[in-house]
Amino acid sequence: MPTVDARPHPYTFELSTTALLVIDMQRDFLEPGGFGESLGNDVAELRRTIDPLAALLTAARETGLPVVHTREGHLPDLSDCPPAKRARGAPSRRIGDPGPNGRILIRGEYGHDIVDELAPIDGEPVVDKPGKGAFYATGLDTLLADRGITSLLVTGVTTEVCVHTTVREANDRGYECLVLADCVGSYFPEFQRVGLDMIAAQGGIFGWVADSAALIAALRTAWAAPAPPTTESSEPTTAPTITTAGSPGVPAGPPAPSVPQPC
Repeated sequence: MPTVDARPHPYTFELSTTALLVIDMQRDFLEPGGFGESLGNDVAELRRTIDPLAALLTAARETGLPVVHTREGHLPDLSDCPPAKRARGAPSRRIGDPGPNGRILIRGEYGHDIVDELAPIDGEPVVDKPGKGAFYATGLDTLLADRGITSLLVTGVTTEVCVHTTVREANDRGYECLVLADCVGSYFPEFQRVGLDMIAAQGGIFGWVADSAALIAALRTAWAAPAPPTTESSEPTTAPTITTAGSPGVPAGPPAPSVPQPC
């Protein structure tokens, strides 16, 4: 089993029950002129995650690790967007308003989609979510359970909002989470530091934290390791496989009565 040097202690996982989760790497959050920038944020703080995450995606795909992407956004009629969330942002730069990449955080618009550098490939499901957490009002839990996933390698934005909420939700559902420090980002450096410290605190109260280079090395070492020897009387063995969704676009379920905030 691969083992990664991590906080608060090394993280060991089974390749066959682990998936890479990529949270909300969307144009509206990461590109100039999008919703994130309209709130007065410096998108460069998030864009630094693109290169290490692209390298991690390559390694995950090479080793056959399942990849699941999420996107935060709303129906065109905003029926799943509570008024308190709609009110966030500068006037004329709120959810549903016209932006340089289409209506802000509306499903189907150019800005709602994932940045080109991290675009999903065929077979990688994309979960559309109306809130901060990836489990809230979505089919993510069922998707993972159907594939036998019990461990998540967590990446995406923002560390203190959508990433943290998802990790907490996953922890409550019994998943083990390893958060990749250089593949998650916050508009606020202090929130980034504290957010990661909170995950690994108290012996890993929500999960583990590591750098992506250590994980990539562990994945490639595990994948290159020779299979255990078999005897003539042994039954033939094959590496376990996990079937990914045939096409992207796992729809969100009905909204719950809580009031989510944007990433």
